Amino acid sequence: IFHFVTSYFLLNISCTFAPLLSMGNLIKVLTRDIDNNSGNFFLDFENAQPTEAEKQQWEQVNEVLMEAQGILQDLQSYSGAGEAIRQAIQQPNDERVQETAWAAVVPLVNKLKKFYEFSVKLEGTLHGLLGFLTSAHCSPTQHLEQEQALARQFAEILHFTLRFDELKMTNPAIQNDFSYYRRTLSRMRINNMAEENEVNNELANRMSLFYANATPMLKTLSDATTKFVSENSDLPIENTTDCLSTMASVCKVMLETPEYRSRFASDDTVLFCLRVMVGVIILYDYVHPAGAFIKSSKIDMKGCIKVLRDQPPNRVEGLLNALRYTTKHLHDETTSKQIKNMLQV
Repeated sequence: IFHFVTSYFLLNISCTFAPLLSMGNLIKVLTRDIDNNSGNFFLDFENAQPTEAEKQQWEQVNEVLMEAQGILQDLQSYSGAGEAIRQAIQQPNDERVQETAWAAVVPLVNKLKKFYEFSVKLEGTLHGLLGFLTSAHCSPTQHLEQEQALARQFAEILHFTLRFDELKMTNPAIQNDFSYYRRTLSRMRINNMAEENEVNNELANRMSLFYANATPMLKTLSDATTKFVSENSDLPIENTTDCLSTMASVCKVMLETPEYRSRFASDDTVLFCLRVMVGVIILYDYVHPAGAFIKSSKIDMKGCIKVLRDQPPNRVEGLLNALRYTTKHLHDETTSKQIKNMLQV
């Protein structure tokens, strides 16, 4: 019946408006409307449990997500060695002060090492999860509807990523501690006083590249998603981009639809949903050749930005900044002035 009605509608409307629209454009408009409805289902971020088919993959990802909670707690309580470092800089010839500063910084840098190593582990986890959610046996919408426990885990990875980067950006002690550690380590090597440290010079260089990025965990995920696409050349890129755009649509619809939003048991789920929506937009913008902001994007960017701007500003300023400063294509000429105005760029 659907195909009959669609064909009848296309036939009649194409006869009426043939001078204005080609059949190809009509079909494009109609299929975009159908695609936009693909997000009209409730994704249970609070209670989704794995089916038998998901269980093995779910358990692997769950181990990593359990570790992620500890990473966030450690990062949240990271206070830095600022005072000890200041004393060491002010009294460069006092060996006791230097030793005190070094003793304060080393355990903190070992924590930073743990965060960095977790980012490497997260990259491998994301590859496995994307492989499951983008396989060709069903559409992206069917994947997210039928494999809600894995979709929830994907969302939790994105939520962790944005939360980690928010905490990192607001804690200058991380860069200060690490810079002091590298300077001191270099001086120890010059003076032939190098000892076996958990973070040697080679590892310190890799960590330095990681922490130099304003949003290191998001860059890890963006690079990992791009790498996943390039390594799986037999898998159409649309399988990945459609998975991301569908997830963005689902989050947007759940947030703007009172019937869906009322089903959230916790108000925290709203912020969770907002973070996930922004996370998949950024990943889509990196993976899709033309990005998320073009007119033909499968993500309703104006609608997503409106949902963000409808929230209390103190809750979403960091997320708006993530769209402003960590996306790849926002400043392209193909991005409309309206979207740039909505993001105030």
